[in-house]
Amino acid sequence: MGIGDKIHNAAESAVGKVKEAAGKATDNDKLEAEGKADQAAASAKKAGENVKDVFKK
Repeated sequence: MGIGDKIHNAAESAVGKVKEAAGKATDNDKLEAEGKADQAAASAKKAGENVKDVFKK
């Protein structure tokens, strides 16, 4: 996995955590769900990159 991908995935996950927290704080279910979805997407991308790395070796 390239360093750029790692940074992008970490940033996407962090944004998701902020959205989720903001949604919880403001009782906004839609924003909270978006945050959880962003985190899930970042996790899936990270897993995909890890699989690619295994096959590169």
